[in-house]
Amino acid sequence: MTRREGTGTATVVGAGIAGLATAIGLRRAGWTVTVLERRTELERYGAAFGIHPTAQSALDRLGVGDALRAHAVPYRDAHIRTPDGRTLARLPLERIEKKAGRPELLISRPYLLDALLAALDAFGDVPVKLGEAVTDVAALAATQDLVVGADGIRSAVRTARFGARSGPRPVSTVAWIGIADFESPVHGETWGRGRFFGLTPVEPGRTNWYATVPARGAEGSTGPAGRMGPAGLTGSTALTGPTAPSAAAEELRAAFAGWHDPIPRILDATDPATWIRYEMRHLHPALPSFVSADGRMAPVALVGDAAHAMTPNLGQGACTAILDADALTRAVAAAPPGRAALAAALRAYDRERRRSAQRTAFASRTLHRFMSTERTRLRDAAVRLLPG
Repeated sequence: MTRREGTGTATVVGAGIAGLATAIGLRRAGWTVTVLERRTELERYGAAFGIHPTAQSALDRLGVGDALRAHAVPYRDAHIRTPDGRTLARLPLERIEKKAGRPELLISRPYLLDALLAALDAFGDVPVKLGEAVTDVAALAATQDLVVGADGIRSAVRTARFGARSGPRPVSTVAWIGIADFESPVHGETWGRGRFFGLTPVEPGRTNWYATVPARGAEGSTGPAGRMGPAGLTGSTALTGPTAPSAAAEELRAAFAGWHDPIPRILDATDPATWIRYEMRHLHPALPSFVSADGRMAPVALVGDAAHAMTPNLGQGACTAILDADALTRAVAAAPPGRAALAAALRAYDRERRRSAQRTAFASRTLHRFMSTERTRLRDAAVRLLPG
C-alpha cells in the first residue's frame, strides 16, 4: 500500500477487530487517524477466531500477518457428529487448504487484538481513545474528511447516517463460549435436536468450545442465566463478558449430558465464572449501501458488524471484518486527493464488499436454521451426502 502523508483526517468509531484493522490501513495510506471506543477498556475475552486464508492475505497486506501466525494454530481434521459420536461428514478444511495453499488458522481474540494494537503503536501517532462514546455523528463528520463506523451491531454511526430501519434482530438462540485447559482429542461440531456444540484448538494445552441452545422467554430476556451486555449483541463479537451463575452452568451441562466424549468433560473442566453467554442476533434487513457520500458532509463508511452483523455459524465474523478493512483502505489509498475522488473510492469499496459480505451473512443465517432444526433425521441424511 502506497503511503501519501497528509492525505486526510479520519476518525474510526470502534476499537474492535474491524476498527483497529481499518485504522492500520488508513495510517499506512498516509492518513491522520484517531480511534474512538466507548468502552473504558478493550474486551479481551478468550474466544477463538477462525481466520480464512483470504483474511490471512488481507492481514499480510496490513502488515499484521506475521504477528497472526506467531500465535495461531492450524485448523485441520474436524468433523460433524451426532450426539452419540457418529461422524456425519468432515468439515471442508482440507479442501480450503489445498485450494489456498495454506490452512485456516485459529487465534485467540486477545492475541489478535494485541497484534493489531502493536501495529498501531508502531506508528506512534494513532491515538486509541477509550471511554469516548460518539453521540453526535454529524458534529464529528464536520471535523473530519472520513468517518468509519466500526461500532458493532448497534452502530451509532449507522443509525445516524442510514436510519434505524436496519438493526439487531434475534434468532431465538442463546450461545455460550469458553476455553478448557486441556486438549480435546476431537474437533468439529456436534449437531443435536435444536442445539449444537463445537470444539476447536486455540493454543497448545487448551480447547475452545461453543454451544447453543434455544432461547427461552420473550425477546431480550437473558433466560435463567445471566445479564445482557450494554452494547447489544451479535453472533461473533459483542458478548456479555464472563457471567455464568452456578445454576446456569448446571443447566448448560444438563443440556449436553450424555453427549459424546469429551463434551461433558469439557464443560466440567471449564470454570463457569469464565463462561460467556450471549443472545445471537444479526443485522436485518440488509443495508442498501455500506457508504454515505452525498457531498453535504464528510463521507461515512461502515465496516464489520456495523455493516453486516451475522450469526457465527460459518465462523466468518472476524474474516469479513478484516476483508472490509482491507478493501476500504486499499480503495482509499488508491484515490487521488479531493472529496469527489474519495467518494468514488468509497463506492468502489461498497461494490467490492457489500454483496459478498451480505451473501456470507445470509448463508450463515441459513446454516443456523439448518443446524438448529428439530427435524434431525432429514438434516443428518442431507449432511451425509456432503463430499468427504
